[in-house]
Amino acid sequence: MKLSLTAWSFPACTLEECAAISRALGIGALDVGLFYRSGLNKSEILSDPTAAAERLKPLGVSLPNYYHLFGEGLGGQNLSLPGTITQNINDISKVLTFADAANIGSVFILPGTVNPGQSREQAAQYATESLHALLQVASHHRAKLCIEPHVQSWAESPALVQRLIDQTGIGLALDYSHFACLGYRQEEVDPLAKHAVHVHLRQAKMGHLQAKFAQGTLNFPAMFATLRDAGYQGHLALEAVHQDYMNTLSEDVLTETIALRDCFQNWKG
Repeated sequence: MKLSLTAWSFPACTLEECAAISRALGIGALDVGLFYRSGLNKSEILSDPTAAAERLKPLGVSLPNYYHLFGEGLGGQNLSLPGTITQNINDISKVLTFADAANIGSVFILPGTVNPGQSREQAAQYATESLHALLQVASHHRAKLCIEPHVQSWAESPALVQRLIDQTGIGLALDYSHFACLGYRQEEVDPLAKHAVHVHLRQAKMGHLQAKFAQGTLNFPAMFATLRDAGYQGHLALEAVHQDYMNTLSEDVLTETIALRDCFQNWKG
């Protein structure tokens, strides 16, 4: 296992500056996405994925993962919204072409929300149908497609996520903080580790999606060992953030990033 840094952790920094921070911290890997000053151009990815990939080559870091959002915000064009499958198939084909050209190892998307008029079960059924179609496209690409179960999605419990995996075979961008925020114990999330394609790290506790390293409840050394014992050999992305979502505005991102980095390096020995 090795570390990566999420570009959206530093909203005021350009993509080049985020890459430079990653190198300065001795990490040398950067997850990329569509948000803040470092955000990639979604329109270019969907219209000319090869050209979009070329723009990333001068960064001088490896690119383990790309976070793609189909529509605007959590609700737009989400996986559980009826009528979106055809457009999402077209989009993910371009996205995975871009990822392959940029040598990005995996792409994560969100599982969808409970849309107006839906039940959670109806959202789950439509998302399952969507994922079957998207995984067919992904089977023709090197980059692995995965989902991140998150607060405010329909897939908020380990049991619902496991059922989705059983029904589709989808892998995970696994982030314990979303489950900890909702009150699930770490040991309840651990069985999902064997399905991880990518991993996000940040401290959290019940009611708080993000907490200061010394004030959260996640036991990172235990988490690292669980992932290792499950056979995970990929990147652990340091994802302390400064954003409005779920009131994650209070922490010093650089300090928290370094604390997580040091915790992993100390455990690794």
